[in-house]
Amino acid sequence: MVHEHRGVQGGQARAAVFGVSDGLVSNVALILGVAAAGSEADTVILAGLTGLLAGAASMAAGEYVSVKAQAELVEREIEIERVSIAQDPEMETRELAAIYRKRGLDTNEANTLASAIMADPDIALDVHAREELGIDPDETGDPAGAAIASFAAFTIGAVLPLIPWFFLEGAVATILSVAVGIVASAIVGVILASFTKRSAVRTAARQVGFAAAACLLTFAIGSLFGATVT
Repeated sequence: MVHEHRGVQGGQARAAVFGVSDGLVSNVALILGVAAAGSEADTVILAGLTGLLAGAASMAAGEYVSVKAQAELVEREIEIERVSIAQDPEMETRELAAIYRKRGLDTNEANTLASAIMADPDIALDVHAREELGIDPDETGDPAGAAIASFAAFTIGAVLPLIPWFFLEGAVATILSVAVGIVASAIVGVILASFTKRSAVRTAARQVGFAAAACLLTFAIGSLFGATVT
């Protein structure tokens, strides 16, 4: 049977999915907390936009630093391997042969295969990176792409529950924000399930549960704060 695998090392898809989820959950919780305190629509909008920009910038910066650090670590390990292959090819040949023996080849087959691979330094580096280090040297990650995807995704998620407040206010806007948050969280869960091949219902329910827990917490705090002020 012929089957395909998804690429799981890239940073953009991961950043986009979690960016939408984080933006949605954090901003709908913030909006409900501010609204529960009895704030006017303008205040809720200001708080929502501030949370959107601060969160998106923070997510982008964090994603850039994370992916960049990972890429630099991979590049450093590959460079160490490149130097070792050039300076001590015999040792690297033995290491590669040992790996193939563990995979089930006999000693002669393992030595022959390792020697053939080591005959070309570029191929040897690629194989050592994959077999010895467990990394794909062609997929070290794109820090800038991950940061942009994270910023855009967080913005999309964060702006959704804020939309009702541009046209409405009070209880109606609050209820619509909650509704948007629930529906969008469920959609994010379904998208995640399509990637992971897990149950769409369970994944959607999990996403909605996280969003609901955050909203209940901030709404309770906002209500307490509003009651204390009045």
